[in-house]
This record gives sequence, C-alpha cells and structure tokens, in this order.
Amino acid sequence: MKHILCNTRTLILSALCLASAAAPVHSQTATAPDPIRQVVDQQAARLMAAYQIPGIAFGITMHGKAYYYNYGLADVERDRPVTENTIFELGSVSKTFAATLASDAQRQGKLSFDDQASAYLPVLKGSAIGETSLIQLATYTAGGLPLQFPDPVTDHATMLDYYRHWQPAFPAGTRRQYSNPSIGLFGHIAALSLGESYSTLMESRILPALGMTRTFVKVPDAKLADYAFGYNAAGEAVRVTPGVLDAEAYGIKSTAADMVRYIEANVGTAQVSPAMSQALANTRTGYYQSGPLTQGLGWEMYPYPVTLDTLLAGNTSEMILNPMPIQPIDSPKPLPAQIWVNKTGSTGGFGAYVAYIPAERTGIVILANKNYPNAERIKAAYAILKAAVK
Repeated sequence: MKHILCNTRTLILSALCLASAAAPVHSQTATAPDPIRQVVDQQAARLMAAYQIPGIAFGITMHGKAYYYNYGLADVERDRPVTENTIFELGSVSKTFAATLASDAQRQGKLSFDDQASAYLPVLKGSAIGETSLIQLATYTAGGLPLQFPDPVTDHATMLDYYRHWQPAFPAGTRRQYSNPSIGLFGHIAALSLGESYSTLMESRILPALGMTRTFVKVPDAKLADYAFGYNAAGEAVRVTPGVLDAEAYGIKSTAADMVRYIEANVGTAQVSPAMSQALANTRTGYYQSGPLTQGLGWEMYPYPVTLDTLLAGNTSEMILNPMPIQPIDSPKPLPAQIWVNKTGSTGGFGAYVAYIPAERTGIVILANKNYPNAERIKAAYAILKAAVK
C-alpha cells in the first residue's frame, strides 16, 4: 500500500500532494487500468481542493475485482492516513441496510409490507401513523413526515408520543416526502417483527450474512483507532451524535472495503446465501416514479444507460426537502438489471455515495470525512464509472 504523507496539514488544502493507493481485499489484481486510476486521481484532487476535504476513500468493483484509492487523512490531529479499512459514517446510506433487514423479515413471513404500523405497535392504534402501511413508511409516502424529528423527541417515549399526535399534511400514498422518521419507523418495526433490537439484528445477522466484518452501528472500542473523525464547515473534528432511530436512518459506520463487499453482494459477484441474495434483490423493487427516479427500498434507481443530468435531477435539494408528486407502479417487482442504483448519505462531518449497475456487475463507493454537495459526489462517480464501463 502506498501513502505519500507530505506535510499532512497542507495536504488538506492542496490537491498537489495526493497519491492514490490500490490494495484490493477481495481481488487478485493489485492495479486498476491506468485510465481509471487517472480519473480517480483527478476527481479526488478536484473534490479535496474545492471542499477542503481532509480524507477520501474510493472503492470500485468491476466483475468481482476490487480496487481502492485512498487520499489524505482520517484524523488530522494524529496524522492518520485514510485506508480502505478506515471507518466512515454512512449517513443515509444506512437506510439501505434497514431496507435489507425488512426485506429479509418479509421473506421469512415475519411481516407484510401491506400491514399497518399499528399491527406491530399497538400503542399507535387509532392514530394516522398507526393506519399507515409499512411500505408507505419505507418509501416516504406516509403523508408528510418531516426530514428530522422535532427537537423535543429525545427517547422512545417521546418518539411514540410524537407519532401518536402527528397529523399528515396530505393523504398517504400521494406524495414523496423524504424522511428519517418515516423509514426509521419502518426499520424499527422490522426489528420488532423479528423479536430483537435493530442494532442486535444488524450486527449479529445482516452484516455477518453480507460478509461485512468492519461495519457497525456502534464502533467497538477495539476499532476506534480506525474510526475517522469527520470535519464540519469550521474545520472542527466531529462524529455523529446518537438520536432516536438513528441506526435505522443514518447511524451505520463502514469502510470502503466493506462497502465494496456490499456492492458485490448486490450485483452478484460476492457469495451470499440464496436467502440474502433474494432479500437484496427485493430492495430493488420499484414502487413509484418521482421525477427522474424510481423509488425502491432505501435505494433510488434509474434506467441504464443514464445521463449525468438525470442523476443530478434525482438528487437535488428539492427532491430531498420538498413533497414531490409520485406515479405509483402497478404490481411492484424487482427491476431488471439494466439500472443505475444509488444512495447518498451525510452526517455533520461525513459525506457518502454508493452507486452500482447490476447489468455491468460494477459499482463504486466514495467515502469522505467532510460533508460536501451531493451533486459533486455524483459527478465524480459518474466520471469514474464511465471510464470503467465502456
């Protein structure tokens, strides 16, 4: 593995000191084709210089071969370089894991996405949210749940009280309003249906079944040295603060190597059980169209080939912050392999992007320890995958 440290604090501000590192964990090939390496170097330099990103990791998988490129610092104070085993916060990419858990629960017959929320949380019986279906919670169509919980919601009791008194802004199933409390409740109910806590199920069942050994809800003490610090707009070192339903909506932490493994499980180049393979495939079920995107479980999808402008249009602030009209899909089913599947994620100090193309058996993860615009992540990933898929 190669790292050029130079003056480490200067590295944060200057892309001239960048050096790529390719040290595959799942691959027998140590060096990616030069055109791909050049594009990754260019995109890393551009992003780090423009947004003062201390450290960034790229993981690319092509037909079962993985390549890693690591730049900058995971911890500025301690001069620790980024590697493919550096742990980053995934933000809302965590939602795809909640979707996987729920998909597996439905496969086992433990729940039905057509059930009402109150079937699993009787305390919500008679409330608007209690009458909402699980699939509406999963796909942000419950009727206008907000992006975040209000400040007074600080624990399980205040969460339930909030849900009991919440009133929809529009009829359920009519608009998309991207929401942590919406898919967070979906993940919580999936765990209830399986009779264990969400964190326990994630760390003892789902992640091991995916072969993800360095992915956590709570990073254990033994791995804290690998856990990057995020950096906010003021350059202060930060990490995510636990909140209500955080694990379900934005609380997973992972590495580039593990996220490549996750992509490979989704595109079929990493071996997982038939049951897990089916659960993953079902997360790519299309439930409705909203603007350019098709909403799956956690994932957002586009017909492939896809233009950069289409991807950017599906990831605008308007799509995240505003209620958007939807066009339901009759008889939802997993989409064919000719799709671009993606998800962005952010916390106060981190920015993540994952995209993969099942038909090409190719995908990319970009993990950074600073939050920067979604559009810039997508531009970088698109340029790199364009070089990889010809």
